[in-house]
Amino acid sequence: MKLLKELFDNNRRWSEQITEQDPEFFSTLSGQQEPEYLWIGCSDSRVPANDIVGLMPGELFVHRNVANVVVHSDMNCMSVLQFAVEVLKVKHVMVTGHYGCGGVRAALRQTDFGLIDHWLRHIKDVACEHHHELDAIEEESDRVDRLCELNVIAQVRNVCHTTIVQKAWARGQSLAVHGWVYGLNNGHLNDLGVTVSGAEERDKLYHMLSA
Repeated sequence: MKLLKELFDNNRRWSEQITEQDPEFFSTLSGQQEPEYLWIGCSDSRVPANDIVGLMPGELFVHRNVANVVVHSDMNCMSVLQFAVEVLKVKHVMVTGHYGCGGVRAALRQTDFGLIDHWLRHIKDVACEHHHELDAIEEESDRVDRLCELNVIAQVRNVCHTTIVQKAWARGQSLAVHGWVYGLNNGHLNDLGVTVSGAEERDKLYHMLSA
């Protein structure tokens, strides 16, 4: 018996349903992908990128990691960003966190989680930068949610300062970087209002993070 048979069965049903709705779907999809959007999000299984924004396969390029972190030393993320910007010519990069993020919560706690602590160090740095604001929040859940927002803003800043995005703006390419947070409790996206569409707008992120 095939392992994970139920998943293969689900796959066949899904394929049949899609083909019934659009007989040309897979033949079109197998051609060149031309998404306008890159989603940089959390690996959390409760955050299905395409479903959240109502886009079909082929319409959204996706990179996910624990707590949606963007660091210049992560060659996986940088490779995805470069391919999306320079080859696919996406017009929008959405850094999308989610409220109640387990990675963000772990970063706030003084607990040893092993290897992942090295990754969470990036979020701990954001928490340290804003410890006065965070320490003033009584409820841990509210503190986590605020750090989720601050982390997204910090990662938007990191995206904007990559040479990939800087060069795209320098050559006049249309590219905007956005910061969103998804609500697990209601399915709504929250736009944090930190969209950056050019090099001249980068510094506003520093003002927002230092406010």
